[in-house]
Amino acid sequence: MPEFFNVLPPAAARDLLFQHLPAAVPTETIPTEQALGRVTAAAVHAPHPLPSVRRRTMDGYAVRAADTFGATSTLPAFLTVVGEVKMGRPAGVILRPGQAAVVHTGGMIPDTADAVVPVEQTQVVEETEIEVYAAVAVGQNVLQIGEDVRQGEIVLLAGRRLRPQELGGLLALGITQLEVARRPRVALLATGDEVIHPSQPASPGQIRDINSYTTAGQTERAGGIPVLGGIIGDDFSTLKEAAAKALAKNDMLVMSAGSSVSVRDMTARVIDELGRPGVLAHGIAVKPGKPTIVAVVEGKPVFGLPGNPVSAMILYELLGVPTIYRLQGLSASPWLGRAQARLARNVASETGREDYIPARLEETADELLAHPVFGKSNLIYTLVNADGLIRVPFNKGGLAAGEWVEVCLF
Repeated sequence: MPEFFNVLPPAAARDLLFQHLPAAVPTETIPTEQALGRVTAAAVHAPHPLPSVRRRTMDGYAVRAADTFGATSTLPAFLTVVGEVKMGRPAGVILRPGQAAVVHTGGMIPDTADAVVPVEQTQVVEETEIEVYAAVAVGQNVLQIGEDVRQGEIVLLAGRRLRPQELGGLLALGITQLEVARRPRVALLATGDEVIHPSQPASPGQIRDINSYTTAGQTERAGGIPVLGGIIGDDFSTLKEAAAKALAKNDMLVMSAGSSVSVRDMTARVIDELGRPGVLAHGIAVKPGKPTIVAVVEGKPVFGLPGNPVSAMILYELLGVPTIYRLQGLSASPWLGRAQARLARNVASETGREDYIPARLEETADELLAHPVFGKSNLIYTLVNADGLIRVPFNKGGLAAGEWVEVCLF
């Protein structure tokens, strides 16, 4: 059996790959309302302050704060109500000493008012007179101009992945068009004479293509556009031609099964013949997924993933997903989230590699438990039945039951 060469820990392989990728990313301008999950390509500045006018934070009465000083439940202040500020209209009411105006949550307050008394701290005495039972300070219950965002302030830096709250914040400022990184196109090739399309009946010795579809889902979740290139047999010329065409039309190439023991050298040779610099790492110090190829061809990332679906998913999450982020100008963790949990049973490991163990999480009354889901790397349902992966650090010889562990969530 040939030995792996240039074996690197996952983080070192990722850093080496990123050193060979271009710093600039292609951009496009899209409607802000369609930008969920996209990555900003340039810093965004506020075109005006937010709020742009003074607004109240609750229903009540706009007042001059000085008119309420000393007011208590036993010695209230009496104010004359001289009008109402309608929602969505300018506050045209002018307050003089001893006067108040009815206001509603989110609306403007008169220029001559400097505070709002909550309605629950008042009592109507007559149609145009109220009692105020508590004093308010200047600015109390009032949103000031620019309190949320100042005019010209940077509200989003470049390289920010947009969540629903970012879309709301941009649209609140009237920013309806946004420059974002273009979604990278990721070509996915399945290889192997034994691999067939999932729609076909499997004869003895044949397996249905899983990796194309799991990596497609991971690609789309990371913001990329998966481009399925079909199944290529174990023939050097055919694989090289298919890989060259896929790479020419897309921003990244992923080949699965071609890094397994029987054909990994052929896949590496194909990659090296596609362009420079070629293979950067052939073998990653991780279990499962050691027979992984990391490469760059003329500024485009190329991966050779193991054929076993568990290995392929884990290594693609460790290396492929952060590369898709990088192609969008984003530096981010490959995991959607992490959780601290107490390990339910012992986990064996070996020093000199990182281990990733599928785990099912159980929420008890006192804590979160992580139950390892043991299984071979070609059994996809070890991941179907898991909520995440327990990471065993590089040089730690196993984990003990009862120990707190970090679970990388799917």
